[in-house]
Amino acid sequence: MKNVQIPYELFMMLLRYHLVEDDTCLEEIRQGLEKKLDSLVQHELYGKFKTAPTQEEREKARQEYLDRRGVSDSFRW
Repeated sequence: MKNVQIPYELFMMLLRYHLVEDDTCLEEIRQGLEKKLDSLVQHELYGKFKTAPTQEEREKARQEYLDRRGVSDSFRW
C-alpha cells in the first residue's frame, strides 16, 4: 500500500470534520483533496511517460500529461 502526504492544515481540517463534526471547513477540505488528487494523477502520468514500454504509449502519456498541466500546443515539442 502506498502512502500519501497531505499538508498539515488539511489533516487538521479532516480531523475537525470527522472527530468534532465541524462542517465549516467542508469546502476547503474538498478543494485540498481535489488538489492532491490532481497532483497524484499528474505524477502517475509523468511516471508512465518516462517508463512506458513503447514509443506510442510514451507519446500518449506525454500528451495527456501536458494536457492536464495546461501546456498549450505552441509550447510543445
